[in-house]
Amino acid sequence: MKAAIEATEGGEVHAEENGRLVVTVEDVEGKRASEQIMDMHNIPGVLSVTLTYHHFEPSGADATASQPL
Repeated sequence: MKAAIEATEGGEVHAEENGRLVVTVEDVEGKRASEQIMDMHNIPGVLSVTLTYHHFEPSGADATASQPL
């Protein structure tokens, strides 16, 4: 499982204990993090995937548009 997740662009395993993994998933070109999380359900040996925390920061034109004047 760990190797399959780390082979995924945007996926990184940070911790492993008793068969549980702590993973960060980021958007990559062509695929959102939410799609990658859904794909992880299809990795052999994965019983459950739970989104624990979500953080979003606008970038580019979106970031400057949201700045107060």
